Amino acid sequence: MSGTRFALLTMWMLCMGVAVSATEDAAPQDEILLKNGSRVIGTVTGSRDGVVTIDTDFAGTLSITAEEIQSIDTAGSLVVQMSDGQIFRDRPIAMKDDLIVITEGNGDQLSYAVTDILLINPEPWELGEGYKWSGLISFGWVTESGNTNSEELDYSLESVWRSVEDRYTIRFDGEYDEANDQKSADNWTVIGKYDYFLDDPSWYIGVNASAEVDEFADLDLRYYIGPYVGHQFYEQAIFTLESELGLAYVNEDFTTAEDQDYLGANWSVRMSSNYLGGDSRLYINHIGIWNLDVTTDIILNTTFGLAFPLLGSLEAAAEVLYEYDSGAVEGIEKLDETYRLRIGYTW
Repeated sequence: MSGTRFALLTMWMLCMGVAVSATEDAAPQDEILLKNGSRVIGTVTGSRDGVVTIDTDFAGTLSITAEEIQSIDTAGSLVVQMSDGQIFRDRPIAMKDDLIVITEGNGDQLSYAVTDILLINPEPWELGEGYKWSGLISFGWVTESGNTNSEELDYSLESVWRSVEDRYTIRFDGEYDEANDQKSADNWTVIGKYDYFLDDPSWYIGVNASAEVDEFADLDLRYYIGPYVGHQFYEQAIFTLESELGLAYVNEDFTTAEDQDYLGANWSVRMSSNYLGGDSRLYINHIGIWNLDVTTDIILNTTFGLAFPLLGSLEAAAEVLYEYDSGAVEGIEKLDETYRLRIGYTW
């Protein structure tokens, strides 16, 4: 064999080897056909709250609402959780004309309405495997020098452990202020909660306990503990709403005023929404306690806030706090307003 023929043969074999290698390495990809005719090629990673996510080579991770989708074909295998609790593991799926087709291991195909799907690729805790841990720790610090030297430190922590059956929550908030080397605020509140979800997971029962100290409101310690019933009205990113109503034993120790304890009605409301987009979050958190022995005595704490991402897991938030106590000690304002900016870390 001449040198030229040998060189050509070698080049042909190398090219064939590269082509075969490229074919073997090319992983099958999923395809989403949009109603406007566009096609998105990539890897479907999940679906929740009516939004499908797909990882693409050209634009990273895309989120597409179900209303925009004409059809879906997956080459890889997914985990599909149905609204009735049934779970299909490691199955390719196809969706068209408001129907979804799941291919069984034996090749049989099962058809369901798209509305019957709860989640695609749910998190382990949503399949009953352990707990999901989420939380936020944040600080807000303001310092001023000149005619007035002042410092203000606000801090908060929230940690939640959630499983299919139950949920543990811890919240801690505090404030410490100084003006001209004189302390002007020193208070903190801690709340611990346990929730147990019923057969209808939108309903749950629970118990909570709280302790609060506020030196400049004459409050040495206020604590309460009691059961409640809660309901999750909505649980989607666009709008979440849950409320709780129960009874609580309340004990209040004051520095100068007369101490007291009573049976109270206790309630809370939590709302949030990503309506503004950009991963921002509007939220309202409200807690109330009503003295059932002295019905004119009521405590209302409400927070309005807007949180938005900064970098990675860092977020900033602007908040307005209203704290109202109709039974405040004489000489103490019944309504306390606080405006603050904070920076926090989420997980």
